[in-house]
Amino acid sequence: MRVVVNGDPRELPDRATVADAVAAAGAAPDGRGVAVAIDGEVVPRGRWEATAVEAEQRIEVLQAVQGG
Repeated sequence: MRVVVNGDPRELPDRATVADAVAAAGAAPDGRGVAVAIDGEVVPRGRWEATAVEAEQRIEVLQAVQGG
Protein backbone atom coordinates (compact mmCIF):
# COMPACT_ATOMS: atom_id res chain seq x y z
CA MET A 1 0.00 0.00 0.00
CA ARG A 2 1.12 3.55 -0.62
CA VAL A 3 1.57 5.97 2.31
CA VAL A 4 3.53 9.16 2.87
CA VAL A 5 6.33 8.90 5.44
CA ASN A 6 8.00 12.17 6.41
CA GLY A 7 6.78 13.77 3.20
CA ASP A 8 8.01 10.99 0.89
CA PRO A 9 5.75 8.44 -0.82
CA ARG A 10 6.52 4.91 0.41
CA GLU A 11 5.22 1.45 -0.26
CA LEU A 12 4.43 -0.62 2.81
CA PRO A 13 3.10 -4.17 2.83
CA ASP A 14 -0.60 -4.81 3.34
CA ARG A 15 -1.42 -5.06 7.05
CA ALA A 16 1.55 -2.84 7.92
CA THR A 17 1.71 -1.34 11.39
CA VAL A 18 3.20 1.82 12.80
CA ALA A 19 6.24 -0.26 13.77
CA ASP A 20 6.72 -1.11 10.08
CA ALA A 21 6.53 2.57 9.16
CA VAL A 22 9.14 3.41 11.81
CA ALA A 23 11.45 0.78 10.31
CA ALA A 24 10.83 2.13 6.79
CA ALA A 25 11.79 5.60 7.99
CA GLY A 26 15.10 4.25 9.29
CA ALA A 27 14.45 5.28 12.89
CA ALA A 28 15.85 3.38 15.85
CA PRO A 29 14.04 0.03 16.03
CA ASP A 30 13.76 0.17 19.83
CA GLY A 31 11.84 3.45 19.55
CA ARG A 32 14.07 5.39 21.92
CA GLY A 33 13.78 9.09 21.17
CA VAL A 34 11.21 8.49 18.44
CA ALA A 35 7.73 9.98 18.14
CA VAL A 36 5.13 9.04 15.53
CA ALA A 37 2.01 10.81 14.31
CA ILE A 38 -0.51 9.54 11.77
CA ASP A 39 -2.50 12.25 10.04
CA GLY A 40 -1.49 14.62 12.85
CA GLU A 41 -2.40 12.33 15.76
CA VAL A 42 0.37 11.01 18.01
CA VAL A 43 0.54 7.23 18.37
CA PRO A 44 1.96 6.12 21.75
CA ARG A 45 4.98 3.80 21.47
CA GLY A 46 3.13 1.02 23.26
CA ARG A 47 0.57 0.96 20.43
CA TRP A 48 2.96 0.81 17.45
CA GLU A 49 2.72 -2.95 16.95
CA ALA A 50 -1.09 -2.96 17.24
CA THR A 51 -1.88 0.17 15.22
CA ALA A 52 -2.59 -0.61 11.57
CA VAL A 53 -1.55 1.78 8.83
CA GLU A 54 -4.01 2.49 6.03
CA ALA A 55 -3.31 3.46 2.44
CA GLU A 56 -2.77 7.18 1.76
CA GLN A 57 -2.12 8.07 5.42
CA ARG A 58 0.50 10.68 6.24
CA ILE A 59 2.95 9.36 8.81
CA GLU A 60 5.53 11.54 10.52
CA VAL A 61 8.41 9.76 12.27
CA LEU A 62 10.49 12.17 14.34
CA GLN A 63 13.74 11.21 16.02
CA ALA A 64 15.42 13.25 18.73
CA VAL A 65 19.10 14.02 18.18
CA GLN A 66 21.73 15.49 20.47
CA GLY A 67 23.72 18.51 19.58
CA GLY A 68 23.74 22.21 19.81
